[in-house]
Amino acid sequence: MTSLPTLETERLLLRPPELDDFVRWCEMMSDEATTRYIGGVLPPALVWRSIMAMRGAWDLTGVSMFSVIDKASGAWIGRVGPWQPFEWPGTEVGWSMHPAAQGRGLAFEAAVACMDYAVDVLGWSDVIHTIEPGNVRSQRLAQRLGSQLMGPSKLPPPFQDAKVELWGQRVAQWRSFRAQLSQ
Repeated sequence: MTSLPTLETERLLLRPPELDDFVRWCEMMSDEATTRYIGGVLPPALVWRSIMAMRGAWDLTGVSMFSVIDKASGAWIGRVGPWQPFEWPGTEVGWSMHPAAQGRGLAFEAAVACMDYAVDVLGWSDVIHTIEPGNVRSQRLAQRLGSQLMGPSKLPPPFQDAKVELWGQRVAQWRSFRAQLSQ
């Protein structure tokens, strides 16, 4: 196993998932409103498997979602990061936040750091976000990141029945957008 990355922003620490994340991750995945567009409520046994899959992806491929930690409280508040499962429609930066962390700009802050990581460290030439058509909050976040609607897409099994749209941008668009954010 190689050294795994961590990212830091003004308010957040982003690191690979750890077992200590389990309780808060279960809270997020038991909230119907939060999970409505990411497959629905999951029981603890499936949350456990999800954490193991995310951590395993870090260990085996070097690409997976980060656990997002609020630096002020030390609390786990979500998962955000680069994600590229087998047969996925592209190189994705995705997000989902614990209900207590929503509406404070934390997903945007984490996603910006992850977009930078995907482009600057992983060398991705484009980044997508797979978003269900009714997920207006995620669409707004994608737009706030400078991504544009690219059209409908399909996910691989076992998610083949999910209706998703691709949002995204090429690396040149991200770099231009990122330069504007820094001004």
